[in-house]
Amino acid sequence: MHSPDVLATVTLLPTSEGGKKTSVRSGYRPDHRVREDYLTCGIHRYIDKERVNPGQTVRTEISFIDPKAYPHCLWVGKIVTIQEGVRIVGHADILAVYNPILKAP
Repeated sequence: MHSPDVLATVTLLPTSEGGKKTSVRSGYRPDHRVREDYLTCGIHRYIDKERVNPGQTVRTEISFIDPKAYPHCLWVGKIVTIQEGVRIVGHADILAVYNPILKAP
């Protein structure tokens, strides 16, 4: 895994709102809608927590797959949906963009 691209507050939807039925661990690799027309995979590393349950919120470093394919699409405050295929299971509120390729001008 390469260095993290962003720091975000990740919230997993509760099961009652269509979220996952089970907890996830650091290393979870869901899809992220980084642009309206682009869904990419990202690897989560949860800060100060090994597991996250549906309905919980945690600070997370995310490393995306091939950021050069979707440059300049992230900024502090942007909300990115977290998906498993077409199913939305949570969202990430971007707190910091570490990777200059991804940082919006």
